[in-house]
Amino acid sequence: MTETAELENYYFHQKGFETLEEVREWFEWQVPETFNIAEYACERWAETDPDRVALSLSRPDDAHATYTFREVDRKASKFAAYLAAEGVGAGDRIAINGTQCVESLAGHLAAFKLGAVSVPLTVLLGSDGLEYRLSDCDASVFLVDEAAVDALGSVRDRVDSLELVVTYDDFGVDGAVTFAEAIDGRPGRFESEDTAADDEAFIIYTSGTTGQPKGVVHAHRHLLGELPQFLSLQCHRTDDEQVVRTVSEWSWIMSLPGMVLPALFYGLPVVGYAGDQFDPEVEFELIDRLGVTHLNLPPTAVRMMMQIDDPATRYDLTSLQSLTTGGEAADENIIEWVGDTFENAAFIEGYGTTEIGGLVCDDPAVGLDHRLGYFGVPSVGHEVAVLDPETGERIEEPHEIGELAVRYEDDPMLFLEYHNLPEKTAETVQEGWLLSDDLVSVDEDGYFRFHSRSDDVIISSGYRIAPKEIEEVLLTHPAVQHVGVIGIPHETRGEIPKAFVVLTDGYDPSEGLVVELQSHVKDRLAKYEYPREVEFTDEIPTTTTGKVRRQSLRSREGVDEE
Repeated sequence: MTETAELENYYFHQKGFETLEEVREWFEWQVPETFNIAEYACERWAETDPDRVALSLSRPDDAHATYTFREVDRKASKFAAYLAAEGVGAGDRIAINGTQCVESLAGHLAAFKLGAVSVPLTVLLGSDGLEYRLSDCDASVFLVDEAAVDALGSVRDRVDSLELVVTYDDFGVDGAVTFAEAIDGRPGRFESEDTAADDEAFIIYTSGTTGQPKGVVHAHRHLLGELPQFLSLQCHRTDDEQVVRTVSEWSWIMSLPGMVLPALFYGLPVVGYAGDQFDPEVEFELIDRLGVTHLNLPPTAVRMMMQIDDPATRYDLTSLQSLTTGGEAADENIIEWVGDTFENAAFIEGYGTTEIGGLVCDDPAVGLDHRLGYFGVPSVGHEVAVLDPETGERIEEPHEIGELAVRYEDDPMLFLEYHNLPEKTAETVQEGWLLSDDLVSVDEDGYFRFHSRSDDVIISSGYRIAPKEIEEVLLTHPAVQHVGVIGIPHETRGEIPKAFVVLTDGYDPSEGLVVELQSHVKDRLAKYEYPREVEFTDEIPTTTTGKVRRQSLRSREGVDEE
């Protein structure tokens, strides 16, 4: 299939450019007045090349299934027809668990078709985290996986907006219908609404690194903004041999909008695995069996794959052309291992945020290979700068540290707003720039280097974790009088949360209490947010205003900061 005239610029990889400078000089954003993600990511392929494979899905029980664009579109259309019959329409919020399955993908596409707003939610949320997000966005529908059923059951009666619960399969949830029941007998054709490119398409919640998680609202046009980086990650290839795999749940900005939807836009098959946990052996097997050409995963997952003995002798890994990571810096061992294990694959590191999307990465197809300690160059179409945090002035000198910012006007990828938080939106978009809160520097060749967050975020296995959120939950346990949480180095996960706890009178330190406190956090926040280490102490260092002095805790722990 060739590009449509109104979107031909997103096929710049077919124009014969040899350098990124040539592409940048030629490229300009094309944003049609009306644009619907479902139409461009699925419907048009279902009409023109219906038997083209959209999704190859594997399960832990060794079951495998392949879905064409026509089959995916029919499921999405049937689900959209069901929702419409139930009174769901434009602007309504549809929460969807991020399990890698056809029901999840069809759910998002159905939401887009209706002009509704999809809200991707991880299955790892505890009751507090789930209740907050469902209530904050006023979700009227929840398409839920079995892993989230218990959390939903504990909060369902407290979410006033929630009217429909649809389960991926029959999980015995009272008052719910299964996805199969919902689509049974529905028409297989449901044309997408003529949504404006600026209309709301999805809300993705931040990890709450500064206070409560914020609902980041993106428009349908966001997909167009993601395409340049996606092409760089694919080494500028979208031919019929390409097969795309991202291991992360389809709940995050990098996985669903950054990888899955762009792949479908270009008619490329996406490989999904509906397992509960990451299994490194599975990834090697999928590359071998399905000919995966692009693998996207966090450095933690790469480290787990590195523990497998001699994968290149047991699997055919020659199909892989690029392996990309993000969320935290990759060390030299990872880069060396990728080169030794995948003989045909380029290593690519990328950067993005929930508010921004995929912004910066390596681009080996035009000679911009990875540099250790750097995460690449700005992707085509985006104006990226380093600003002085105090004055807001642009820093021109190489290697000077400042805040990463993106020119906001006319960039289709950038968020519309924080849901119901106009003051936070105004703090983030200032003087024509979207401010990232990330401190970076740039070398003489335009490669960006990450230094730190302007807050105390912990990045563990690629997840951003807010110490303050863990502290607040721990303080609800009767045994905890005072607590401070920091990130400490971890060989596999990069960092892990460690809690320093002052006990209330009547409680004594014990291993049993450690487990109890960890479970207390797991039940209320996402399951990756619990403190993997707990140390009982007599006091927590604080500022004069009573805030935890995390720098003192880091010094006590011997954690060096750049």
